[in-house]
Amino acid sequence: MENKEIAKEILEQVGGAHNVESVQHCATRLRIITKDQSLVNVKAVENIDKVKGSFYNSGQYQIILGTGLVDKIYDEFSSLVESSLIDTNTVESKQNQNGKWTIKRAIRIFGDVFVPIIPILVATGLFMGLRGLLTQEAVLHLFGLKTSDVPNNLITFTSILTDTAFAFLPALVAWSTFKIFGGTPIIGIVLGLMLVNPSLPNAYSVASGDAQPILFFGFLKVVGYQGSVLPAFFTAIVTSKLERFFKKIISDSLDLILRPFLTLLCGLILGLFIIGPIFHGVENYVLYAVTALLTLPYGIGGFLYGCFGQLLGILGIHHILNLLEINMLAKDGWNLLNPIGTCGNMAQAGAVLAVAIKTISSKMKQIAFPSALSATLGITEPAVFGVTLRLGKPFIMSMIGGGVGGFLASLLHLKATGMGLTGIPGALLYLNEQLPLYIFVNCVAFGVAFILTWLFGYKREESI
Repeated sequence: MENKEIAKEILEQVGGAHNVESVQHCATRLRIITKDQSLVNVKAVENIDKVKGSFYNSGQYQIILGTGLVDKIYDEFSSLVESSLIDTNTVESKQNQNGKWTIKRAIRIFGDVFVPIIPILVATGLFMGLRGLLTQEAVLHLFGLKTSDVPNNLITFTSILTDTAFAFLPALVAWSTFKIFGGTPIIGIVLGLMLVNPSLPNAYSVASGDAQPILFFGFLKVVGYQGSVLPAFFTAIVTSKLERFFKKIISDSLDLILRPFLTLLCGLILGLFIIGPIFHGVENYVLYAVTALLTLPYGIGGFLYGCFGQLLGILGIHHILNLLEINMLAKDGWNLLNPIGTCGNMAQAGAVLAVAIKTISSKMKQIAFPSALSATLGITEPAVFGVTLRLGKPFIMSMIGGGVGGFLASLLHLKATGMGLTGIPGALLYLNEQLPLYIFVNCVAFGVAFILTWLFGYKREESI
């Protein structure tokens, strides 16, 4: 019997799709939780070709299939259950299942990757905001303290809270991408961890000039991908497809050994030597482009960077701008990039808050309200990937809002005394005569994005 026929026969003998509450698998067994055990025909299941036995354990009906084969039967079984429960009247679902790709669907899938990650990014945003607030010299001075008085152990503890999610973001992205594209999620996690292995030069250290890329073959520059999104995303897509291919061609007896080995080997080669270097080259062009933008007169550069700078976070190459900010601070003691970039963050917060208030979807509200708060603290990933980019128009409205705010910041010659803080915590970098202007430009960016999204960018009934 073909694998699909075996899966179909198992589904029929366990009571059909509507009797399946959930299904998982281990190395050798298909594990099914049924709603009504009396509908399961155990003898008939055990008589199915290639089934080696079955039993109940802890509420699970476990069917023994063997290594390799269980993965293939699981894929077919899950597909049959899902297709049986799909509403046949939903045309869009049919089109998506037939593999019809559109820009809207691609953006939705990209957003789907981040939905499970959003709570972690929101929490990290809160941690960063609190740490930035409590460790600034101006705040410590109110209590008669200096930065040198803060215990090193406390700094270490807060660093763990603020840095972990972004240091290992590729692992989270690869895990979620593997899950969506039908790969084995644990392989995705390991592949993502390989991309940020401590043996590789840290991406932020390379961007700041404290470390150098590893040179392979005399021309390939290889770095870690801490905080990056797209290298992990595209590497995971291709590698999950490769894993599914290996699953088809490798014999069941060798599957447990060869499939993970070949998948991780090919994935790492792709990530480090093909996909990664492509994005590293893009980073250099971005650095040159942003440097040129900041020299444009009449606030034009501020407008353009305020609009399109938000795309750098999506590409996961924003850390390259750390080098530009460090050079500015070292040369003149001022950071011209920070006030423009923070307007983009506040614009995202404004757009997402408009969606949160206007929507009638409880699910949308649950995602949008905390994402808006996170954006005001400088972490926009939940807002972008969870709301604005998935909906489309709100992201455009946030770009306009960020552009208007960046235009004003450039005209007013705003400049930060440091780097690393944006949004509300970023006000600590403007504790001089600039603070009212900083608040003004961010309120403008927030307000423009909020109003445009409310009026033109979002309909109440839209959902993610």
